[in-house]
Amino acid sequence: MFDFLTSGQYDVLGAFWVTVQLTLYSAVGSLIWGLMLAGMRVSPVPLMRSFGTAYVNFVRNTPLTLLILGCSLGLEQTLGITLGGGTSKEIGFRLAVLGLIAYTGTFVCEALRSGINTVPVGQAEAARALGLSFFQVLTLIVLPQAFRAVIAPLTNVLIALTKNTTVAATIGVAEAALLMKEMLENEADALFAVFGVFALGFVLLTLPTGLLLGQVAKRVAVKR
Repeated sequence: MFDFLTSGQYDVLGAFWVTVQLTLYSAVGSLIWGLMLAGMRVSPVPLMRSFGTAYVNFVRNTPLTLLILGCSLGLEQTLGITLGGGTSKEIGFRLAVLGLIAYTGTFVCEALRSGINTVPVGQAEAARALGLSFFQVLTLIVLPQAFRAVIAPLTNVLIALTKNTTVAATIGVAEAALLMKEMLENEADALFAVFGVFALGFVLLTLPTGLLLGQVAKRVAVKR
């Protein structure tokens, strides 16, 4: 039943490694972009608040498949933007990461904003009374506490991101979902075995992440 794993025809581990890379690069980029968006959402500058609100509400409610296809068709094929050039696989990988960052960053932003709202207003007011700027108050006083409060929501975002990497298959990125599609076409007599292998692979990627970061969230939670 599992002969396809030993035939050498399919690189299952390689496909999952691409999935891991997509997740890691997109997670780092989403954290940075989401942090910037959260700063805009709570900024005292009306223009920045308006941009952050409009971006989050628009992108968060746009299908991820549409965003990634837009990166491929709009940036590469229409505008000729290849993000550094290289082979078509490398370009597709980078465009998929860009689309995942643009989408996931909105959820990171909202998670962080909810954490910012848990910080007592008096702490920010006291910091401003000491002469700290908005940026200093945000980075030195508010965000350290906000991060500790939202590790669990950010964990859920990371798990969702891991599963969302399968959408990259729509632009030909050779990750797990694309290989699974190929195997389902070629191994019609082992459909349940193929599904089982890939389902187990994603469980092994997401379950340890949830358990580990869940313990971290309990240890660093702010006691109020």
